[in-house]
Amino acid sequence: MIDAFEFCRLKDQRDGEFSVEALPRLAEESVDRSGAVKWSLRGGTNLHGHPQMILSVSGRVRLLCQRCLTPIDFAIESGAVLVLAPDEGSADEMDALLSDEDVEVIVGSHAFDLRQLVEDEALLTIPLSPRHEACEKQLMPDNVAEVEKESPFAVLKNLKK
Repeated sequence: MIDAFEFCRLKDQRDGEFSVEALPRLAEESVDRSGAVKWSLRGGTNLHGHPQMILSVSGRVRLLCQRCLTPIDFAIESGAVLVLAPDEGSADEMDALLSDEDVEVIVGSHAFDLRQLVEDEALLTIPLSPRHEACEKQLMPDNVAEVEKESPFAVLKNLKK
């Protein structure tokens, strides 16, 4: 936990690493809870004088390929610029004022959970349906139209004979 506003005011910087197992929501998405997420956080202010944190997250996690149902190694590489607001109302106003898609306005806190911030950023990078680029063995063909199925009416026609 950090005081996010003080962290930015002091232009503090921290970095570290969390195991995937220590991040429960990310571990739930993982096949075997192995891997780690490295992070770096730098505090400061933006051009408008608002407190701002720059977050970088990287690491590897093993996900389940939705095509062949085998593990797939996935590289987490992400960064975010987070402007801190004192409350929800201010966050909405600041978001409209900044109107920058590369900057996210969040509500800061004097007891800010770094672990949750890192986990949130890592989760945002994970695809909804992870897949190998090319699976060795597929359970379902890519193009279902290529699979020739006998028409149910043809089966009935054969029974009539």
